[in-house]
Amino acid sequence: MALAKKPVNGMKDILPEEMEIRDYVINVIKDTYRSFGFTPIETPCMENIGNLSSKQGGENEKLIFKVLKRGEKLNLENARTENDVVDFGMRYDLTVPLARFYSNNVNNLPAPFKALQIGNVWRADRPQRGRYRQFMQCDIDILGEAGNLAEIELILATTTTLGRLGFKNFQIRINERRILKAMAAYSGFPEDSYDTVFIILDKMDKIGPEGVAQELEKSGFEKAATEKYLELFAHIQGKEDVAEGVSYLAEQLGDFLEQEVADSLKEIAACVNETREADFKLVFDPTLVRGMSYYTGTIFEIAMPEFGGSCGGGGRYDKMIGKFTGNDVPACGFSIGFERIILLLLESGFQVPGRSEKIAYLIEKNYPGEKLAQVTAQAQKERKAGKQVLVARMNKNKKFQKEKLTAEGYTEIKEFFNR
Repeated sequence: MALAKKPVNGMKDILPEEMEIRDYVINVIKDTYRSFGFTPIETPCMENIGNLSSKQGGENEKLIFKVLKRGEKLNLENARTENDVVDFGMRYDLTVPLARFYSNNVNNLPAPFKALQIGNVWRADRPQRGRYRQFMQCDIDILGEAGNLAEIELILATTTTLGRLGFKNFQIRINERRILKAMAAYSGFPEDSYDTVFIILDKMDKIGPEGVAQELEKSGFEKAATEKYLELFAHIQGKEDVAEGVSYLAEQLGDFLEQEVADSLKEIAACVNETREADFKLVFDPTLVRGMSYYTGTIFEIAMPEFGGSCGGGGRYDKMIGKFTGNDVPACGFSIGFERIILLLLESGFQVPGRSEKIAYLIEKNYPGEKLAQVTAQAQKERKAGKQVLVARMNKNKKFQKEKLTAEGYTEIKEFFNR
């Protein structure tokens, strides 16, 4: 039986045209992030299963590709639970590995530490447009900065990058986990039910206020609490300006929300709006939840009208590193949805700017060896001049070969015959 030639479901082969765009985008990302002082690091693709399933990754913990123990450690006969046969897992994001990396190497790192990490992650998810089971993430994180300078730098670095890639009219939607909790407390929901409430709230854009009300009541919450909760969102609808929306909620919530939280969010917005380079809008979205349970403060998300959904996000996770060391370290990060950005660029017919001129040398099959050195020397000379030169033998179907080269961007094709 023939071997399977198609990639595993949810994963894909990357053709040269896309690879060229991916390389260009990665270079823009690295160049921009380095200009903001971020330092590249790398972590392994696998982590200990205990790190990945520590109840910090939300729904993603259900999507882990788990790795069986090997050799003598794999004892199937005596295995009773999954823990008896699994010890590692493929990372589902770059944040948990970063926290472990920082905990293990903190004595060799500057403070605060600004990390740049680009790498593949894996999730056993249902494949769909812009979503794969293996995909690349591009993260920047600031560890050791407790103030909102971290959020300001992350938003500016990310939006500057998107602007340099040609994106305009996108939104950065911003919220605060402590505002979410204050709204739930004000409405009368029990504290131990907040996660359930937020999971339902996160569906607001899909099922609307009526759908949220129905799900809250089905979950056993009192009607009075649900009505009070949704009334807050009804009154804040249309108040997308961060200062206006946060000020309204601070007034309504009173002692349930610390003034410092409201002031910090307004300060982030004021600084970002004053110093931004890209064409985007910073929007207050009190329904923004973000799925990861490790977020502790500010949360944000990239919304692009071309995609119709999120193209990245992040937030503050001040309690994660303490899970490794026993001592909490302030931490905040932002991740670009790399695969979705690439998808949008491909669909828009994006061409890599300023790429080298591409020339093809096609050599006749029986071209003599003593002349071959002259051709390769000429190719080397053109390469030194900054041109991209392909040297290849002519195919029988030369017309098709030349058509393919032209489609790949070769603007000049030189032919060498034995004459």
